[in-house]
Amino acid sequence: MKLSRSHWFLSAVCLLSFIPLFAVNPLTLFERRESAANISNQKSTTGSNAVLVELFTSEGCSSCPPADKLLTELEQSQPVSGATVIALSEHVDYWNRMGWKDPFSSADFSRRQIDYAKSLGIEDYYTPQMIVDGRTEFVGSKRSAALEAVSKAAQTQKAAITAELKDGSPNSVSLSVQAENVPEISHGDKADVMLALAESGLRSKVAKGENSGRELAHSSVARKLVKIGTVDGKSFHGEQAIKLDSAWKRENTKVVVFIQERSSHRILGATAINL
Repeated sequence: MKLSRSHWFLSAVCLLSFIPLFAVNPLTLFERRESAANISNQKSTTGSNAVLVELFTSEGCSSCPPADKLLTELEQSQPVSGATVIALSEHVDYWNRMGWKDPFSSADFSRRQIDYAKSLGIEDYYTPQMIVDGRTEFVGSKRSAALEAVSKAAQTQKAAITAELKDGSPNSVSLSVQAENVPEISHGDKADVMLALAESGLRSKVAKGENSGRELAHSSVARKLVKIGTVDGKSFHGEQAIKLDSAWKRENTKVVVFIQERSSHRILGATAINL
């Protein structure tokens, strides 16, 4: 949905994309087998099968809860053989004017979604919208489309990325990032190294808007997304200090590191590590 379009388009997309899914407890997100997700508490190395799945969502949209559950399922259950799903839930802010202000929303994520629309050559952006490895988009509650896109993305060449936690304090950590065998960057483009902090186990009691009266559960909610460097050649090495908000539950928080082409938005590799 373009920000300039009227509310009827949002509602129409929401109604069309409402597909009930079985409930997944987001609190169990980090309890999955380490061998399935290649994520450890101190050091994470992810190979060529890592796939970044982003969901643009909002608590103001009545069709978003099924998409939120699907995102959790993809990362918790890892249902695609040969793929490692790394999930990010990015709450947009353009639904806030419809009666409920999403506490996890940010204009930065709305702008990121707009940038995706431009790079993918689509006229409209909407919620829930799922984007796989920066190249494939679809209504975020469509499980079959998600499985197909993840399977296809896992077959493309990716960088091998290692993220390692260094010294830290209750309010900050230091992260070392090493990337090798970065795929060839598209002609004329650049590849940025991005870092996201994402928290799971989040719940909201929605008092207004389309989800009024519902208690919503969220996982892998992006709290911060920043660029920490740019790839030079086929590799990258860097260290980054990360400040933690006291309101975030550290035990439910992970760091996601991914390499993304600046113009095409193609994902060249990703990894994640629990705090």
